[in-house]
Amino acid sequence: MEATPILRRPGGRSAQVQAVVRRALEELVAEQGRDKVTVPAVAERAGVSASSIYRRWGDLAGLLNETATHRLDPQRPLPDTGDLRADLTAWARELIEHLSQPRCTSLLKAASALATGRDADCLCNRRAEANTLIANRRARGDDAPLPEPRQVIDHVVAPIVFRLIFGAEPVKPSFAQQLVDELFAIVGTPPPEGRAPPVA
Repeated sequence: MEATPILRRPGGRSAQVQAVVRRALEELVAEQGRDKVTVPAVAERAGVSASSIYRRWGDLAGLLNETATHRLDPQRPLPDTGDLRADLTAWARELIEHLSQPRCTSLLKAASALATGRDADCLCNRRAEANTLIANRRARGDDAPLPEPRQVIDHVVAPIVFRLIFGAEPVKPSFAQQLVDELFAIVGTPPPEGRAPPVA
């Protein structure tokens, strides 16, 4: 008698449960706002026990941080055109388009409300990406003044996130070009020929 083969779920049950819980959290935050979301409510929506969420994520803040990181990090290769200004502009534009999606914006606002005393994973990941973009340019032997990763976060990422969280108007993808031009003006690199310098 042949043994019946064991069919395993792709990614395993643990990965499936995590995906279901994260989806439930996203839906509740989008529907009700962060203030009304609790671990028991997420557990009920996901069809799992609250204790399993506490074991895996510790508390709502831990679940929210991981879910935000999973959702807010665009899954893509970094731009690599050979021109840092163009790379940063494409990168910032992509962040705007991704984070402006309603569910992403809801998670961004919720995650900011639960910020702790350490840098969130989302910020650490953006800093690492900025560092990679700049390091790639330096590796080509570019001796022009280049921004530091901290300046990219302060002058490009921070204004985008601030407007998404607190602004009433949509953040347009064209805002990316403005921010990058202002960043390069700060470090002393003139705009490309034919483009006016940013307005102070």
